[in-house]
Amino acid sequence: MAGQANSRDVVQRPDGTWAVTKPGSDRALHTAGTQAEAVERARELLHRDGGGELRIHGTDGKVRDQRTISPGNDPTPPKG
Repeated sequence: MAGQANSRDVVQRPDGTWAVTKPGSDRALHTAGTQAEAVERARELLHRDGGGELRIHGTDGKVRDQRTISPGNDPTPPKG
């Protein structure tokens, strides 16, 4: 699952904040004070970017939930 073309992870950082990351990246796309805020932001990012998989990690670092996010409304969908 790691390395999927369009997926995001919500993980807790050492300082207690929560980060939205892409698999294989060390840099956070977004940080939040709570896990719920980070999950919502990750969902918005995936929805806007065409959908994908959202993995939510617990405080122990293990995946505790995985969700498939559908794509958003594309104002210029492909023809055919």
